[in-house]
Amino acid sequence: MSLALQDEAPPEDIGARLKLVRQIFGLTQRELARRAGVTNGAISLIEQNRVSPSISSLKKILDGVPLSLADFFTLNFAPTDEVFFSGDELTEIAHQPEISMRLVGRRAKGRALGMLREVYQPGADTGDTMLRHEGEECGIVVSGRLTVTVGPQERTLFPGDAYYFRSDIPHRFRNAGTEPCVLISANTPPTF
Repeated sequence: MSLALQDEAPPEDIGARLKLVRQIFGLTQRELARRAGVTNGAISLIEQNRVSPSISSLKKILDGVPLSLADFFTLNFAPTDEVFFSGDELTEIAHQPEISMRLVGRRAKGRALGMLREVYQPGADTGDTMLRHEGEECGIVVSGRLTVTVGPQERTLFPGDAYYFRSDIPHRFRNAGTEPCVLISANTPPTF
């Protein structure tokens, strides 16, 4: 492996970028070195920016991930969006006092999935007019019970029961039980 000592900071922080890539892929320095066929010390020196690998050496290391040189230099590996949310950070999107729909990641850019924590109070109903929209949706009952109508089919779901259907089929949700129903649901593309 050809490594050159660095006298000044590199224009692109290859060491920090390599460390971030390695961590994203869940590899230790030792594991990456083994996969790439280099020494553990070589990975350590690069990550500390104490040496600068040649293009061929860097490619050899990245083949251990695997990741192309182009992706290594062009992909944005830094976190740009929020990843974790406490319960009070979920955005309430329901406008009915007996139904709570709290959306995960509302401000995430380019969301391809809508995920909700829904709570239906006893007697709650999405309404006489059946819902219809683009995409697919699914959900699982966490507690309580929920009657789900999808087209001509209807079933009361209990904890652990689930549903999955095309959202363009008219559908409706209601809680005919005596306790709140908690539901975790997802839809794609996100309609909320």
